Amino acid sequence: MKKVMKAILAASLLAGSIVGNVGSVGATEVKPTAAPIMTDNLAKYGLKKGMNLPVTLESEGLKYTLHKIMIYDFKSPEVKKLQQLYGFQNSTSIIDKPKYFIWTKVTLENGTKKKLHGGGNDITITIPFTFKTGQITDALWPEKLASKTNSKEALWTYDLKPGEKITSYLAYAYESEFDYFVIRMLYGKNFIEKYVVSE
Repeated sequence: MKKVMKAILAASLLAGSIVGNVGSVGATEVKPTAAPIMTDNLAKYGLKKGMNLPVTLESEGLKYTLHKIMIYDFKSPEVKKLQQLYGFQNSTSIIDKPKYFIWTKVTLENGTKKKLHGGGNDITITIPFTFKTGQITDALWPEKLASKTNSKEALWTYDLKPGEKITSYLAYAYESEFDYFVIRMLYGKNFIEKYVVSE
């Protein structure tokens, strides 16, 4: 009887070992799928992308890349938090009562042979966003970082030597509807545009 019990116990241990090994092999082969990185919420506003981000525009050595764009209601909790962090105002000199706050992650790269110096307004003029014909976006000033150059948290003043680049965040105010989304670059002798969302 003891011999029978020992045989049964040995068989059980062997079976457990085999199952355990199979489970271990299976566990090492299964690789978790990375969650997709959210680059925009354009669909929330009825905008269907024709191209995915990032989107890059380049002219005569100036290179601009839009990595991420998020649109928020100006009175939303997300905007209140950003205002507390960086001191964004409730209006701009052009847009008195903005309806939307547009938060972008961008890279500005100086591939020219001269130093590039400017601020958020210069970016707005050189690389404007358009969502509806005749309507404009206007850059919002992060007051708490007003004295900082090349801030990586909320960009306003930038100063880039040839070969330098910066990745940061830039905010815009907007007061109209969303029909499409085009990024344009007006630099040097070139005019470039890319429709992220077509009309």
